[in-house]
Amino acid sequence: MSTRPTPATSGMAPEHVARCIFLPYADAAAWAAAAAGAIGAALQLALGSHGRALLLVSGGSTPAPVLGALARQPLPWAQISIGLVDERVTDDAAGRNDVLTRHTLLDQGAQAASFHPLLTDATLDAAAAARDASTWLQGFGIPPSAVILGMGDDTHTASLFPGSRDLAAALTTTQAYAAIDASGCAVAGQYPQRVSLTPAGLARARKRVLLLRGQDKLAAFQHALTVNDAHTAPICVACDTPGATLEVYWAA
Repeated sequence: MSTRPTPATSGMAPEHVARCIFLPYADAAAWAAAAAGAIGAALQLALGSHGRALLLVSGGSTPAPVLGALARQPLPWAQISIGLVDERVTDDAAGRNDVLTRHTLLDQGAQAASFHPLLTDATLDAAAAARDASTWLQGFGIPPSAVILGMGDDTHTASLFPGSRDLAAALTTTQAYAAIDASGCAVAGQYPQRVSLTPAGLARARKRVLLLRGQDKLAAFQHALTVNDAHTAPICVACDTPGATLEVYWAA
């Protein structure tokens, strides 16, 4: 599936334009509704094929309105499993994506869904959590029905940070999740130890969605795809990884 160059895709490498659908919206409400509708449709498609569906979600403030809109859809949540794209390895609840996901999705109407956090009280270790998550995803029996991605100002996605010592290994591993040491990466803040979905895990997804807000994020995304190097701009994996076409939902 391809799209003609738009102001968002002009200047990008041709291979990126061919693998990226840019979907701009005039306001946040329309943006959240459209993205949630597309994700819900992907879950319904999986339910029709397999009788169950798997959604992988990202943390951060940007996905929250979309997750809230998704939670209010009349989906058969008891047949849907929810996992995480990445996690901060900490026992600080305020820093955990699983806590945020409960607040923004499960508590908003998706309580009946099965939730699979990346960490447990017994696995506050990035390497062990990555192994467990890879095994879980491999054994789930169906591929992820949809993966919701975000992007930081530094062009990281999931917990694939430019300049992190484990990035090269994470980009090439055949495992679905990897341990990431982002020490020294300013955007990682006080939580440098991470567990992250890898390109190998992303490749299995039937739908991949990138949620962006604001002109600065749009400019960073455009620049990343002209750089065309996942080591420098990890968001490139979102459209370079074989599989589903990346759908970019953006609103100012």
